Amino acid sequence: MNTRLLMAASAFWLGASGLLFSFLPEEILVYAGEQPAGTSAMMLQLLGAVYMGFAMLNWMAKGNLIGGVYSRPVAMGNLVHFVVAGLALLKAAFATPDAPAYWVAGGIFIVFAVLFWKVAFTHPLKQA
Repeated sequence: MNTRLLMAASAFWLGASGLLFSFLPEEILVYAGEQPAGTSAMMLQLLGAVYMGFAMLNWMAKGNLIGGVYSRPVAMGNLVHFVVAGLALLKAAFATPDAPAYWVAGGIFIVFAVLFWKVAFTHPLKQA
């Protein structure tokens, strides 16, 4: 598997999400049907900071050998993040089936989860 492409794609996705959450939290909350008052906007901004940090980690690690025992913390951190976030988004999508953003984001997160699962539990030099 081309981990360079996977790391760059996940960095782009997380970076774009992080920028949106950091700079447009009220607009995102209104789109989601929530009130932008209170701590919700701040929590989205904090999530944006986490996503931008994860994006930077993935971007800087894209040239590393990843898989098996190589860069295992990077692979496992991404795997856990994408599995948990993907399941949470799909749970929200099933609860509100008329919200396409949950379905799209959940699908993207699950695809990344499957790819990072393969990376985390496959030796990087093993030929397919």
